[in-house]
Amino acid sequence: MDRSHGRTLAQRAVFCLGHLAIVLCCAWLVCGGLERIGGLFGQTWGFTQTGRAALLVGCAALYWLRHAVTLFYLLARRVDWPEVSGLLAFFVLIELGLLLTGGGLFTDVPPLFRPLDWCALGLVLIGSYLNTASETQRKLWKRDPANRGRCYTDGLSKYSMHINYFGDTVMFTGWALLTAAPWALVLPALMAAMFVGYHIPALDAYLAARYPDEFPAYARTTKKFIPFVY
Repeated sequence: MDRSHGRTLAQRAVFCLGHLAIVLCCAWLVCGGLERIGGLFGQTWGFTQTGRAALLVGCAALYWLRHAVTLFYLLARRVDWPEVSGLLAFFVLIELGLLLTGGGLFTDVPPLFRPLDWCALGLVLIGSYLNTASETQRKLWKRDPANRGRCYTDGLSKYSMHINYFGDTVMFTGWALLTAAPWALVLPALMAAMFVGYHIPALDAYLAARYPDEFPAYARTTKKFIPFVY
């Protein structure tokens, strides 16, 4: 990943609008689009749990809103075309997959709202907060000229060096639980494995090289991923 700074406005705009199109497609499917597609093939397709499906569209909309804030406010590094195309393909697979699963297209799912669904919704909101709030704190801190060239260790980042990654994992755990399909938990498990096995080591190496005087002490005294645990 190229961590050099750059505006790359065209890439950001395409990324944001492409993601919005996916969310709108999900909403259209819930509002009768799935039945129309089924009719083209002489089939009767539809969601058996429209309430759960609508909530999953809400999760996708929240994720898109956070994504837009990240692209146009929080993210200083370049966004290149391979990243845009690769992640849009990922969003199609994940957001549509979770919607179709939770809506009951493939298997029977229980109606809303079970106690587990409330817990799952809480995880979506908490995870979203941890990611976006931590990145906003970092952004505001770095605006201060007195902090130029320093390693950020304050705010939510006091509890985890990569609290933003942890937040996304928590959010996707809640999102997967809202499908009421246990196998959907494979998604956040794979995300956590990618963060711990690839993204965190790569980012730690970058930060160690950029902040050789401050980062080693921060790494020794702060958990990498899960606050108070790891």
